[in-house]
Amino acid sequence: MTMEIHPITLEGRVVRLEPLSLGHHAEMCEAGLDFELWHWTTQNVRTPEDMRAYIEQALADQARGTALPFATIDKASGKVIGSTRYLNIDVSNLRVEIGATWLTKNLQRTAANTEAKYLMLRHAFEKLGCIRVELKTDSLNQRSREAILRLGAKEEGTLRNHMLTWTGRIRHTVYFSIIDSEWPEVKARLEEMLARKVRTQ
Repeated sequence: MTMEIHPITLEGRVVRLEPLSLGHHAEMCEAGLDFELWHWTTQNVRTPEDMRAYIEQALADQARGTALPFATIDKASGKVIGSTRYLNIDVSNLRVEIGATWLTKNLQRTAANTEAKYLMLRHAFEKLGCIRVELKTDSLNQRSREAILRLGAKEEGTLRNHMLTWTGRIRHTVYFSIIDSEWPEVKARLEEMLARKVRTQ
């Protein structure tokens, strides 16, 4: 089996993930030029110029075949509310990572993030034929670690002195994964979580 990676729109009830482009730049700035969103990242996106460079780098990675970036669209308003992507794509080993994910602050911990992850996981396992999906986060980012575990991913370990953040701090990175045999159970869990969140929002 060979993964065929190409730009695609993933549609849910709450969000739509559409291929990222420079046409999203203005709304990405509106949603994402918030210092707190980038606190735990390796990039410092503070200005419209920073956001343009962020998008251009994502598109360059896509052209190299190592990433597939999305703009996250709130279906109710039609506005960009964040971004996410497949990255570290490894076609020969049927593996992708889901990451570079951020959402505007008022929509964090809502159905938007859960559904975006669900759509990407479903596409990875059911359309791309992945046998493994990875997620990772800064070891100090407890909120992110807990959110990844809530998805049903398994914590695998910590890579010490793994990356440099934009502040120069040396970051230890915690890795998580979901494998194909776990997907049916994770899928059911996420669908239950989504149904509950949609009812209460």
